[in-house]
Amino acid sequence: MSEEGRFTIRMEHLQDYEFKVKFDWEQAAEVLMDEPPPLGGKAGPNAARMLAAAAANCLSASLLYCVSKEDVPAGSVRTEATVSLVRNEQKRLRIGAMEVRLQVGGELTESARMKRCLDLFEDFCVVSASIRAGIPIAVEVVDPAGAVLHRSE
Repeated sequence: MSEEGRFTIRMEHLQDYEFKVKFDWEQAAEVLMDEPPPLGGKAGPNAARMLAAAAANCLSASLLYCVSKEDVPAGSVRTEATVSLVRNEQKRLRIGAMEVRLQVGGELTESARMKRCLDLFEDFCVVSASIRAGIPIAVEVVDPAGAVLHRSE
């Protein structure tokens, strides 16, 4: 389940606020992202929704892996993530909180490993653990020639 090292995704601006996301796995489908009105047209999920999906997926996969390893019963987890948007002191929109609810099916709840996994799985979720800890993000803006126009501290 571990994926160490680095990876790079690429995004291409299509129109308005729509972006095509290309992943580093050839077999992975591209994803269309967009903003909600009044900026965009909701043609795809926005970044906040992708972050919620990433956390929910990671927690679900982490629990499944811990309980089932390679023998994962189909349809055994239903997950929902609820995000609360808030405004900071500068009135800018931020993700204030996220709640993730995993509903597990019978085969998982009856597993001998379930009790132990409930104490462990959150710590093995790369995304939610990283969000909780705060992720440093370096930002750089360059022109077409590669000259740096902006670099975050």
